[in-house]
Amino acid sequence: MDVTELSERIRSNDPALGLRAVGALHRLAEQVEAMSVALAREQGWTWEQIGDALGMSRQSVHAKYGK
Repeated sequence: MDVTELSERIRSNDPALGLRAVGALHRLAEQVEAMSVALAREQGWTWEQIGDALGMSRQSVHAKYGK
């Protein structure tokens, strides 16, 4: 789904289209978060710094990404 299609679905009066768009946005946000966390770790950020930036505890971020 490209940005134009996603934007159209968000503005649609059809709840099914809107809900699918929400799912796509959640998946995109998860991908961006994972890539950003990996980049931050590569650049030497601590789990605490990453957690602060995400509004999460360092323990939560480490549990999710500290594999």
